[in-house]
Amino acid sequence: MSKSILILYKSKTGFTKKYADMIAEETGGTAMDFKEGTPELLSSFDRVLLGSRMHAGRIEGLPKVRRLFLKSSVRLSALFVTGAMPNTERKTIEEMWKNNLNREELSFLPHFYLQSGLCYEKMNFTDKAMMKVFSFMLKRKNNKTPDEIGFAEAIAHSYDISSREYLGPLLKHLSEN
Repeated sequence: MSKSILILYKSKTGFTKKYADMIAEETGGTAMDFKEGTPELLSSFDRVLLGSRMHAGRIEGLPKVRRLFLKSSVRLSALFVTGAMPNTERKTIEEMWKNNLNREELSFLPHFYLQSGLCYEKMNFTDKAMMKVFSFMLKRKNNKTPDEIGFAEAIAHSYDISSREYLGPLLKHLSEN
């Protein structure tokens, strides 16, 4: 694979950085925090990938990234998003893409969801509080579905379900294009 790949990432709890580092290792590319990205830097690479987290149904930092790419001479080669939701939640993941990407991006921008986890230790107070309130509401709900029971158990504590194996489709895309 080309050594002129930049993996630009925005990571709050470490999962997106973990995946960016894995991608850099697999491709010989360079992983770099989004804060360091400039239009000139992006333009010096053949391909640029963006990694960010899913936060409250939104791809964090996507509007800023769009503006950054408009000022560079390179276009976004692929997008990967990390989140605590298992990869098996296809319907929810498809809705997330539809709610965050415009029609052109949905059609032409390769996008990949990589399950990761939750890290309460690195969350800010507001995010922790929101998760605890949601967890409390789920616990108190009567007649929970099996999915709700599983979700309530999953968000009760920190966990890491990220894995190198989930990079397969993204790495395949990079090697074929």
